[in-house]
Amino acid sequence: MSYYISPRFLDKLAVHITKNFLDLPGVRVPLILGIHGRKGEGKSFQCELVFERMGVEAIHMSAGELESPDAGDPARLIRLRYREAAELIKVRGKMCVLMINDLDAGAGRFDGGTQYTVNTQLVNGTLMNIADNPTDVQLPGSYDATPLHRVPIIVTGNDFSTLYAPLIRDGRMEKFYWLPDRADKVGIVKGIFEQDNLPSGDIERLVDTFVNQPVDFFSALRSRIYDEQIRDFIHNTGFEKVSLRVVNSAEGKPNFSKPNFQLPRLLEYANMMVKEQQQVQNSGLVREYNQALLGNGDRPNNNSPGANNDRPAPPTPKQPVQLQTEPKQQAGQFHYSDNYFNPLANYNEVLSDRIGLETLERLRRDLTQGYHIGVEFVDKRRFAMNSWQSCGQIITGESEAIIAIESCLLDHEDDYVRLFGIDPNGKRRLWEKIVHRPK
Repeated sequence: MSYYISPRFLDKLAVHITKNFLDLPGVRVPLILGIHGRKGEGKSFQCELVFERMGVEAIHMSAGELESPDAGDPARLIRLRYREAAELIKVRGKMCVLMINDLDAGAGRFDGGTQYTVNTQLVNGTLMNIADNPTDVQLPGSYDATPLHRVPIIVTGNDFSTLYAPLIRDGRMEKFYWLPDRADKVGIVKGIFEQDNLPSGDIERLVDTFVNQPVDFFSALRSRIYDEQIRDFIHNTGFEKVSLRVVNSAEGKPNFSKPNFQLPRLLEYANMMVKEQQQVQNSGLVREYNQALLGNGDRPNNNSPGANNDRPAPPTPKQPVQLQTEPKQQAGQFHYSDNYFNPLANYNEVLSDRIGLETLERLRRDLTQGYHIGVEFVDKRRFAMNSWQSCGQIITGESEAIIAIESCLLDHEDDYVRLFGIDPNGKRRLWEKIVHRPK
């Protein structure tokens, strides 16, 4: 199967890779090429096709490798993979690149709930250091004076505005926004359906009908066409025997005839997929669940029309929480009866002795003003290295704070536990306080 390579994509990648292997006098070449754009548009796959056509070998990393329980591991891994790529260039005598997929997912900051860990700082610092000194990349604890071969770095992502700004400056990273135009998309879809003998006119109509869908939508559509045959195979074989028939069967793996790939059938399945997408968008259950969990009714809505988002709302007077003896049901509210435990009723008694009354008051005041609260822990060994780990999600509601803090204190009695306030607009920490130390 011959897949389509966009001429724009091929030119951009080929120029960047080749330029990094040339010695241009007086020219500072950015080491990193950042390819960003909408999800599902085939950024990584187009890179693979270009590498194959140019005979370039790629050393791969993913966003999932940019975090670790041990501080420094991801940064060391980046250096190790870079040196591995440089060694391949020396040994095999061919171009090699280091490719990091979805960099923004591993090192980006999307909102106030994103944890900015020590590893995130080290990953950013390591990539900047490599971009500034591409021939002198050392591993921690050792030093090799032999210069390395320069290795181009290709990174992909959806939103590079979430990355550390000094990392993506023009001297270190060259940016390429990938959004396939109609000609590119038609060519890519032709490659997907090449084995199915779909006429060019039908492919163009399919692309024009679903013009807002990404490239991977059409790849998933081709896979969906096989569902009916596979469903018939499962029913004919029997649910109890499918595993024996498919995995390690003496009869070999089952063969399926080519399904009907005519345009009306493709449009039918494509419309079904679009309806499924809309159902996900329209359900909105997360908003309902989070309102019940976080107590959004007690917090000001900073997104409402006329709200001043630059200045937090003033704190409301502290009101005592009473336990209801009889259940009362009102619109949008639920009151506990005396048969249920209301955690807010024992808020002061439960937490004031554990974290201190002053910290408790500041915590409640920050939550009332729309700020967020975070909880972290660290064991005795990593306390000296200041390598704290998150105890869970960022806290945005008062009832959630009770459960999260109490749970973390109970689970980490032998560790240090600290609280900190977060300004969600400025994305910065306001204060930190260690509330528990190991005995």
